[in-house]
Amino acid sequence: MDIKSLLDLSGKVALVTGGGDGIGKASCKILAAAGASVVVSDLSLEKAQETASDISNSGGEAVAASCNVLDPDDIDRLVRFTVDTYNTVNILVNNAGMGGGGRENPFKIDREYVERIYAINVFAPWQLCKLTTPFMKESGYGSIINISSMSSVNNDPDMSIYGSSKAALNHLASNLAFDFGPMGIRINNIAPGATRTRALASVLTPEIEAKMLSHTPIKRLGEISDIAGAVLYFAAPISEWVTGQTLMVNGGGVQSLS
Repeated sequence: MDIKSLLDLSGKVALVTGGGDGIGKASCKILAAAGASVVVSDLSLEKAQETASDISNSGGEAVAASCNVLDPDDIDRLVRFTVDTYNTVNILVNNAGMGGGGRENPFKIDREYVERIYAINVFAPWQLCKLTTPFMKESGYGSIINISSMSSVNNDPDMSIYGSSKAALNHLASNLAFDFGPMGIRINNIAPGATRTRALASVLTPEIEAKMLSHTPIKRLGEISDIAGAVLYFAAPISEWVTGQTLMVNGGGVQSLS
């Protein structure tokens, strides 16, 4: 068995949303290091360009694109840009997301907020799946990775909309696996536990961290590299018989803000 070939993405094209920072940026870098050509998409073109530049400076292949995944037309343009640039797309990482942080008091949020969270966390990944899978089928290789959340299975106050949107994303993948499998395309989710990102830093306190670690066998919080490693696993041939799954990357525990 050639271990290197199981993780080799040479000749593959990856599209990553929210690739300008955090988990998305780390995912772009690890996919490029494995040989993929990467389209780094982010709401901020400047951040996307920074990630693409980092990859290029390390000898990888990447281009940057600005995309607001709340805009269906922008999503269409992003997929066309990817195919125009690299002729196909083989790997899709739906990383862009919004919400959470224990800020969703059900009596203070409104319908507009709910629709916005579902638009970015569920509808955008669905549209990107719909648009990219024909190219994956044609190319003979396809892997879709959705970045979900432990909030999809946790139960916490003031997290109902974010948590339920990520639960919907989990169920979306488990069902789409049956639609995409006959096309030779895999779709899986990664549900990060408490991972050191800027978003977590905005709500994390020493007391909350200590409580999280008291329920975590591996006594540290997650790093973005931990999540990126799981992205590589699902993107690469090593996981060719895995689809419809949600992988909890959480140090073996349950981390909660409450």
